[in-house]
Amino acid sequence: PSALRLEISPDKQFIAAAGNPVIRVYEVVPDHHQHHAQHGGDASSHHHNPHHQAVLTLEGHAGNVTSIGFQKDGRYLYSGSEDGTIKVWDLRNPNFTRSLNVGAAVNSVALR
Repeated sequence: PSALRLEISPDKQFIAAAGNPVIRVYEVVPDHHQHHAQHGGDASSHHHNPHHQAVLTLEGHAGNVTSIGFQKDGRYLYSGSEDGTIKVWDLRNPNFTRSLNVGAAVNSVALR
């Protein structure tokens, strides 16, 4: 799956990838094993998977997700789509908590 937009959470622990029509959230894992292996350690002891699985998949848009962002404390993610909706997602729950239909494709969304 390709990503149309990427956004990192305020605490830098997660990255959200917006696609068509889902948003996938991945955990950002520091690459300590590579440094360890380069300096004589055993890299196999670190369970590194170059194809990380999403920790959360957000479904609810019907078209390309063109804009995403995290609320400043990282609890909520917001998104806009070509389907004419803006959604707010509580990241503790895979369903959107609010949906606004603006009647036209959404190119950009910002939350302050």
